[in-house]
Amino acid sequence: MRFSPRVVTRRRFTAKLVAVTCVAVGGVVITPAAPASAAPPSATLASAAAPCTDLDVVSARGTGEPGTLGWIVGDPVYSALRSRIRNRSFTSYPVNYPASVLPGSASQGNTDLVNHVTAQASSCPNQRFILVGYSQGANVVANSIGISSDGALVGGPITKTIPSSIQPRVAAILVFGNPIRAIGRRITGTYESRTLDICANGDPICGGGANILAHLSYGDNANQAASFAAGKV
Repeated sequence: MRFSPRVVTRRRFTAKLVAVTCVAVGGVVITPAAPASAAPPSATLASAAAPCTDLDVVSARGTGEPGTLGWIVGDPVYSALRSRIRNRSFTSYPVNYPASVLPGSASQGNTDLVNHVTAQASSCPNQRFILVGYSQGANVVANSIGISSDGALVGGPITKTIPSSIQPRVAAILVFGNPIRAIGRRITGTYESRTLDICANGDPICGGGANILAHLSYGDNANQAASFAAGKV
């Protein structure tokens, strides 16, 4: 049987990501080499001013995950959002951080996400935000809204939070495979009603399960997430 190059590439990536995730679960800080496309966006790209659209989708990818916004979650969710919410204009922003198991990774993402949202909010007074986080990226999002991921797998202390003046402009928060759930935390308070937090059955990262493939399944929830966000904008 022959497979297309994309299928082969995705299978190779999935195998590598399984290895990275297993390494993270085991608490070891040495990771397999990620594909070239997994490199975080350059500082120049990340700091470039975005146009003023109705909605800015800010996505923090998972550990070792390639893709513009994240191959497993960010990219399919962004596509689903644009298909579901047709009467609004969109931009997207990939949080610029290592997405590695090294200490400080999530905290770097926390700082970059808040800096981006703060700058965009100042430049675009009518723009609203949808925050997306997968796996370690969910830690990044949680920290940015004041829910500490310190003590969670690939988590870290809060470095900055979205200013209270901008909080009403965060329309929806979409998190998947969220590691803070494994230590008894959830997104509560100001943002709770605007949050969709999905943990697949058997996911060892958020639910204490033993099926690592469950942690790679969240692309299947893209339409569900888009429908939730559509009800908030």
